[in-house]
Order: sequence, then C-alpha cells, then structure tokens
Amino acid sequence: MNLPEKSRPLRVALGSRWALLGLLAAALAGWLFFQYQEKQTVRIGILHALTGPMAVSEKSMVEAELLAIEEINATGGVLGMQVEAIVADTESNPETAAVSVEKLLVQDQVSTVIGCWTSACRKTVKPIIERNNSLLIYPMAYEGLENSPNIIYMGAAPNQQVLPAVNWAFENLGKRFFLIGSDYIWPHSVNAIVSDQLKALGGETVGEMYMPFGGLDASEAVRQIKAAKPDVILSTVVGDSNAPFYRALREAGITAEKTPVISFSIAETETKAIPHADLRGHYVAFGYFQTIERPENEAFIGRFRARYGHDRVVSDFTETAYFSTMFWHLGVERAESTEPTEVGQGILGLSYDAPEGIVTVDSSTRHAWRSFNMGKINAEGAIEIVWSAEHPIRPIPYPSSRSAPEWNAFLENLYNTWGQQWVNRSPSAKIPGERP
Repeated sequence: MNLPEKSRPLRVALGSRWALLGLLAAALAGWLFFQYQEKQTVRIGILHALTGPMAVSEKSMVEAELLAIEEINATGGVLGMQVEAIVADTESNPETAAVSVEKLLVQDQVSTVIGCWTSACRKTVKPIIERNNSLLIYPMAYEGLENSPNIIYMGAAPNQQVLPAVNWAFENLGKRFFLIGSDYIWPHSVNAIVSDQLKALGGETVGEMYMPFGGLDASEAVRQIKAAKPDVILSTVVGDSNAPFYRALREAGITAEKTPVISFSIAETETKAIPHADLRGHYVAFGYFQTIERPENEAFIGRFRARYGHDRVVSDFTETAYFSTMFWHLGVERAESTEPTEVGQGILGLSYDAPEGIVTVDSSTRHAWRSFNMGKINAEGAIEIVWSAEHPIRPIPYPSSRSAPEWNAFLENLYNTWGQQWVNRSPSAKIPGERP
C-alpha cells in the first residue's frame, strides 16, 4: 500500500537514521575487530644493520630471526597469539640504533628486542633498554665484561671463543701474535684479554693495530704485520673491512702457510663474499659451523635454504639469531606472559637443542653455555672443523686475569677517551652513515 504524500519525509528521515545507525554499527564492529586482532598479536623488535659495513654479517641474522618467527606462528604462535616482527635498520651506526630501539619500545610497543651485532650497538642501546625495563636478547659473541638484568647474552663470552682459540694456536701454530681489529670497544677489549692470556702462557704480543670502523684501506695494518713477523695474526676486523684486509695480506705475500690469521668475526656468510684465494688456509673460531654433523643441523640448513635459496650458507651468527628467537618463545611459554621482565626470568635455566647441540642459559650470569670449534677455510671457501671442545663451555663474562672493577675501569677509560662513545671516531675513522 502506498503511503500518503505527506508521510514521505518521515520515511526518508527514518531511512537516513537507520543508515547512520548502520554506519555506526559497522564502525564499532571494525574497532572491536581491530582491538581483537591487537590482542591476538604480540610484537617483537628485530634490530640489525641492513645497510652499511655490517650488513654483510647481519642480513642473514634478520632472515634467521624471521624464519624462527614464521615457524613459531605456524605452530600456533605464543599464548594463542601470532608474533609480528618489527624490523629496524641500524645502518651500522650505534646512534641510529639508539633512535630505532626507542621507537621500537615506545611507539611500536614491542615485547622484546632481538638484535645488535657490534658491542658498540649493544652498549649504546643498553641504557635505553634498561630505562624502559624491557628485554634485549643479544645473539653475538662479544668481549664479556658486562651483565645486565635486562639482557640475555646468547653469543659466546671470551672464555668460550677467544681464549680456547688462543690456547689452540699457542699449542699448534706459534708463540708470537699480532693483534688486529676494527677501532671500537669489542676489538680493544678482546685484545686486552688476549694480551693477559699470552703473558700467562709465556707467549708474546708483537704488535697491536686498529683499522677505522668500516675502513677499506688495510695497507698500514699489513705494513705493521709484515714488519713484526708474527707466527699468528688474531683478527677482530669486522664487516666490509675484511675483504680488503685479506686481499692486502695475500698481495703482500703474507700467506696462511707461514702466518695464518685466526678470525673471531668472519664465518660462512662472510667467506662466501670474499675471494677464496684470499682466505684459503686461514682459521676461524666459533661455536657453530655449517659442517657440524647433526640431524638437527641438517634440518635447520634445509629449512633455511627452502626459505631463502638453495645456494645459501649459514653461520654462527645465523644459528645464534635463530635459536635466540626460539629461546624467547620458550621463555614466553614458561612465564605464561609476554611482559619483558617475566620473559627474561623465564629464559634463565632453559635448554634448547640447537643445530650446534644443547644450549643452556646460565641462571647466574644470563649467558649461554656454548660449544667451541676451530675451523680452517679450504680452497672452496668452506670451513672444515679441525678441533672441537668435548662439551659446551660454561660462560665466564669477566676473565680472571683482572678483577671486575679493573675491567670496568678499563672500559670506562676507553669510553671517556673516545668522547663518551663506544667507537673511536678520529677524523680518519668516521663511521659510514654518521650524522654531521
């Protein structure tokens, strides 16, 4: 039945009101769905260099962390929530890392941050992590001399990487050592630890020299090495600086047969990017190598290659980044919470069957028990294991050659000498990407 003409305005008004109510209902439903989705997702920060001199080492760490997160999500996530990764590029610059981690914590509201490669990055973001009472899981071998209630240290401490390598070299390669590194906190600290050890062993430090961070000219370093005539070169040169360093050694006639390098910073990822002729016969020391014969390792390599390419290699950095993320997952499940303090507490004492073997987080030091292997680079650029520790090594962050206060004073002196920063930024050592 048709309505009278005078009733039409009422019909139009009612129709508009219903349309408005429909829009409001749809908006409310959308908001509720967004809130539901937010509650079903937990964010985790990934903090690494995707550009700059450290990208060659850190890109694969991001890939490994994202792979772990994909696997966690595929099995139901954590506490019924999916994990969302927020990736931040440090640009190989500690100051950029500081800005990025502040954004991750405050704006992006991440539950935990996994990341950093250099100790300069870690030490720069450490006070920000602590001020926000958050959690950093650090997946890199480092110099030790640190313990924070807001950091879980998954990489090797000096007694798990550097000291076993020096002992092995002293027994097998020679007694005279030259120490070469990039000019920032990690190499300076490692070389102080090594100097103490060599003195105790009766060995000799015949030279010590530092290349600018990100520097590509190794001529002066090689000149000093050639003049010192060491039996062994211990290298803490990092990132893009490694390729010109090894090339300059070969061009100067410093061969692995007579004067081998033991590196604490290059692994399979880096050796693939450097001409094999420059690396053949030199050594590396890490907890993990791709050639470890374990079903768990073969499965990990297979999953990584299926995700990123069948020609890809994995390294200690890649593996540690992967299981660091898995430890976060285990800590969340154990704590039944994503709150950083509770997750950090939940990780302590946990063990995980990693590709290298069983890794356990020590409750007293917040560092991981790690395996140790000496590797030798062959003519194809692959790393062959020449010696392994029988069992995982307990972490000792502060070497006993000096007291903890003495080590802390050593660090403070470097920090103050360098203008209260963790990289030596002399005019010839300007960091790529540094703000004016």
